[in-house]
Amino acid sequence: MKIQCPAKINLDLKVTSKRPDGFHNIESIMQTISLYDYLTLNCEPRKKFEINLSGNTTEIPYNEKNLVYKAILLFIETVNLSPHKISVYIEKNIPVAAGLAGGSTDAAGILKGMNEFFERPLNNEKVHTLCAKLGSDLNFCLEGGRQMTEGRGEILEKLDFQEFNLSLIKPLNLGISAKEAYTKFSEKKSKNEAGRQNFKNDLEWAVLDDYKELQKIKELYPESMMSGSGSTYFLIGKEFLPHEGYWIKNGLFAVKDGVKIIGD
Repeated sequence: MKIQCPAKINLDLKVTSKRPDGFHNIESIMQTISLYDYLTLNCEPRKKFEINLSGNTTEIPYNEKNLVYKAILLFIETVNLSPHKISVYIEKNIPVAAGLAGGSTDAAGILKGMNEFFERPLNNEKVHTLCAKLGSDLNFCLEGGRQMTEGRGEILEKLDFQEFNLSLIKPLNLGISAKEAYTKFSEKKSKNEAGRQNFKNDLEWAVLDDYKELQKIKELYPESMMSGSGSTYFLIGKEFLPHEGYWIKNGLFAVKDGVKIIGD
């Protein structure tokens, strides 16, 4: 089975409060875009469980630290699956630690794929419950399109789809984890909120001063905006020129779908 897993961008992102569980509540309009990872899933009955992950990049782990691995385990436990050998090949096209939900979309994709492979033991609501257990962006990636997201990102409200073209740029050697971005947001907010109102993305306000690579993007392309926790920026309706030391992807567009099965 082959599963298509789209990246997402945040068209805005406001951090509204800190939660008792240590996460932050947000309000963000998210949009899936035409940049995809692809998962190839194969399951065969066995006497004992075996989970094998592999892929086309050395930038992600292929063990229990991978969110896809954790999603498989959660699915197995939830449906009380009989022992199988489960193999997943991850074709990674979405940059890592880039604010594009690359890990989340793959995990949502494998939950949808496993559920389809084993003839839907879980309804859509239950798949969403598993998504929420694993991370903040999985629920959105499962549904896709254009959505207002709240809470940690797991509360969704579907918005009217709007077509647009976009381009992405990311410093090649800079990844920013969500944990780092939210920590810097809390630290900066406690000192001084000056300038925050000038940014559509609160996390861009939080991290921009710390990275000259991001400052260069903003200087060259003042209309560009950081997606999620970074370090990717996007432009709507325009293209980025080539820049040494930066990954650039032009010619992308908004899409209506979340993760989906595209072949057996």
